[in-house]
Amino acid sequence: MKLTAKFDTRREAEMTVERLVQQFEIDREKVAIVADGDENTAGVAEAGSDNKAGEPSPEARDDAELNGRVVVTVEVADDATASEVRAAFNEFDASEQAAQ
Repeated sequence: MKLTAKFDTRREAEMTVERLVQQFEIDREKVAIVADGDENTAGVAEAGSDNKAGEPSPEARDDAELNGRVVVTVEVADDATASEVRAAFNEFDASEQAAQ
């Protein structure tokens, strides 16, 4: 079974993947992160390294690729793992979830 979730920021998607791989020991090869669409994206809102840095910092940037949500797909083998994946999706504010 494959579980999919959409995240508003790249940071939320990356934190979810780290939780799955480090805490739940899901094989990294079973996880995919892609843009929700044809364009490169960091999500629909700035977060993490896309935010303005504190002072002193390099010159401010405003070129984050905010072209849609970030999609995480995880291939799972059993219901227990699916439950852990769903919990991680919820912890990091997945905006949409689906199972295939």
